[in-house]
Amino acid sequence: MFYKDERLALFIDGPHLHQAAKALGFDIDYKRLRAEFMRRGRLLRALYYTALLENEIYSTIRPLVDWLQYNGFTLVTKPAKEYADSQGRRKVKGSMDIELVVDAMKLAPRLDHAVLFSGNGDFRPLVESLQRSGVQVSVVSTIVSRPPMISDDLRRQADNFIELTELSEVIEVT
Repeated sequence: MFYKDERLALFIDGPHLHQAAKALGFDIDYKRLRAEFMRRGRLLRALYYTALLENEIYSTIRPLVDWLQYNGFTLVTKPAKEYADSQGRRKVKGSMDIELVVDAMKLAPRLDHAVLFSGNGDFRPLVESLQRSGVQVSVVSTIVSRPPMISDDLRRQADNFIELTELSEVIEVT
């Protein structure tokens, strides 16, 4: 439940939200997403977290990152690390979990409601901590994809679970 006078912040786990939307067959219009939550309350921050490969001249995520920076989102990035797994396959590692947790805890005293766009069960203790400090927490992800993209523990801990498909008509690229 959202109230017009609530101070809101969005914490967007970029790779998770992208994967969830792709699993459901749509692309997200971030301008519409931000407008939707501005309508639901007093949006103080919309933070987007992602790791970037520094050595790539052109990254498919670069245009999105640039657009977000110019359109009201706070971008939190760090360099992704490339490595080869035991079978020699190229892998990229770039978790932004700690940065998201630190920012959420710093903002908590100024928030009434935090909206977490992630299904990562590692965020369950964050949700619990925010709740203990009086912040209502909504989690946005999907259980209708196969497999579901949200941890059951995270979904149960949240005050509200918002199924991404329920938001699709207001945040989907048209």
